[in-house]
Amino acid sequence: MPTCDGLVKLQLEVSEAIANKKAVVALESTIITHGMPYPHNLNTAKEVEQTVKNHGAVPATVGIVKGRIHVGLSDNELQYLAESKETLKVSRRDLPYVLSKGLSGGTTVSATMMVAHRVGIPLFVTGGIGGVHHDGQNSMDISADLTELGRTPVTVVSAGVKSILDIGRTLEYLETHGVCVTTFGKTRDFPAFFVPKSGFQSPCNVADEDEAAQLIASARRFGHDSGVLIAVPIPEEQAASSLIIDNAIQQAVEEARNEGILSKEVTPFILNRIHELTKGISLTTNIALIKNNAKVGSRIACALSRQCHHNYSTLSQPSRLKQNAHAQLFTGSTNRGTVHQSIGGVGRNLADCLSRLGLNPLFISAIGKDANGEAVLRFCSHMDTGAVAVLPGRSTAVYCAVIAANGELSLGIGDMDIHQQITEQYVSKFKKQLQLASFVCLDGNIPASTINYVCSVAKEHGTPVLFEPTNCIAACKPFESDSWKSLTYTSPNLQELRAMNEALGLPVPTELPTLMDDVIGVALDMSQPLLKHLQCVIVTLDHQGVLLCGRNEEGTIFLQPKKAPKIVPGKVCAIHYPAIAIEPEKVLNVSGAGDSLAAGIIAGILTQQETHTCIRMGLLAASYSLKSQEAISTSISTDSVNPRQVIDRVWQQPTYHYENKASTNSEQ
Repeated sequence: MPTCDGLVKLQLEVSEAIANKKAVVALESTIITHGMPYPHNLNTAKEVEQTVKNHGAVPATVGIVKGRIHVGLSDNELQYLAESKETLKVSRRDLPYVLSKGLSGGTTVSATMMVAHRVGIPLFVTGGIGGVHHDGQNSMDISADLTELGRTPVTVVSAGVKSILDIGRTLEYLETHGVCVTTFGKTRDFPAFFVPKSGFQSPCNVADEDEAAQLIASARRFGHDSGVLIAVPIPEEQAASSLIIDNAIQQAVEEARNEGILSKEVTPFILNRIHELTKGISLTTNIALIKNNAKVGSRIACALSRQCHHNYSTLSQPSRLKQNAHAQLFTGSTNRGTVHQSIGGVGRNLADCLSRLGLNPLFISAIGKDANGEAVLRFCSHMDTGAVAVLPGRSTAVYCAVIAANGELSLGIGDMDIHQQITEQYVSKFKKQLQLASFVCLDGNIPASTINYVCSVAKEHGTPVLFEPTNCIAACKPFESDSWKSLTYTSPNLQELRAMNEALGLPVPTELPTLMDDVIGVALDMSQPLLKHLQCVIVTLDHQGVLLCGRNEEGTIFLQPKKAPKIVPGKVCAIHYPAIAIEPEKVLNVSGAGDSLAAGIIAGILTQQETHTCIRMGLLAASYSLKSQEAISTSISTDSVNPRQVIDRVWQQPTYHYENKASTNSEQ
């Protein structure tokens, strides 16, 4: 069930919480689809999620909707699972069938554990786990929850084992499979779901959430490859009468046996009959214990997060060493600094930012089948990574950057060989998607032959293409053939723009200017040859903002893609948009600012915004990423970057430039 095949969708809030090592609590959905009648199931699910939030954690309810695993459910998805009569009860064994058939269902403890582990959630809260059924030594009716606990390193917080089961044999089975079982509280009394004491004891107990977190962290550091079961007794004041519950259980079990109910249908039948026989007492108790488990589990998750002992690798690109304000970089010796690891890559950054801005780009790339690749897929779970090739024997691209105290790059080292595997042959597998695309972004790191192929497909179907040059070497690739004539936009810095001109055999300045007026003049001069075929050249000027070069039409430069002919008459001009001012000490990372700028502009274009709004959406997105440790800020969203935010903000006026003569006209 790798996340790269598009079978798993993480809710954005959940994805960001996992990436930022915040407290996340996984929740099952069988209780919604099979555990309670409607509308109690829906109301309880929402109340449990709210309980998790109230205690400082992020809820991640796991469910399957139309053949896709969702980690974090929307209100509409919760409603669908609660009301549908066609949902299945999905255990580990059922996942391949349900996913392949596009069906929907509630995940059991075993399936939820499996999913939680795959996406990097270390703790899961449920009502009660399954176990060994009475006479299980003969029938072999043993819940898959137990075997999952024996092989999946996820902590399960529950009110023990469902009281309809053989609790003694269940505890023996867990011991055999090496599962650490502990009671939460002052005693070792093992609970029996509806009642706080079963008559059995756990091997140990943890007094509070900090002790529980220490136990979990120790298991993870040691590499304990089985789960942990934390049994939480229901508070005495919320517990049901043991006599009423025991009598109801005995009658329900007898009825199930007489009616020949077997396998996974047994538990829902018995729980429903207990509800009927106790006249709703069991349901009230069930809801109370689930909320109590959610409260305890959330507190444990927060304590675990504080300890920062997650065992899930966040190694990826780029790794950054940040020097202190007075440091000098010495070669040949060890330099002191702060190391931070984050996910990066130009194409990935663009896809990440566009996804956060409400678009759904298909990300075509390649990673190694290694720890870094797994980390990338986990971090990018909010994106469509269905076209990312996972290649055994190859290393995921890694870039190590030494960043100065002002956020600027001092030194960079990259292992990017895997980009050569993004071949024309591989990309051609997605020709249909390319043909139907409304916009294509090209990362200059991919092979020139692949760039040429994509450009030819785009030209054939009139698809606008933005080329992000990445660096001076990659900037030349489309310009070494006629492929560049199929581009609509490109977003170089001044050095990359000069490299493009050199590739076309044009004269270029030996030294680039530093004074702003001269910079704008040179950028405009070097953009003019490109504008014979491109609609716009977007020159990034670091902290000075962005220069939009194109043809003057009705007092502005139109960014919206044009139908053929692409080039219209009009004088070439440039519009300079100053950047959003950010205090130097707040600049944490410049590696994704340009990609955020491009993504914000593209989002504006695709939502039919006028030119000023498009550029300012890009500048707004870039400002968020500059202040983020991550290449693309997790604060970027449709709420933080949109036309309304642009309108509500006070901006410096853009200036218009014609043939090196500046005009300080205000917005037109």
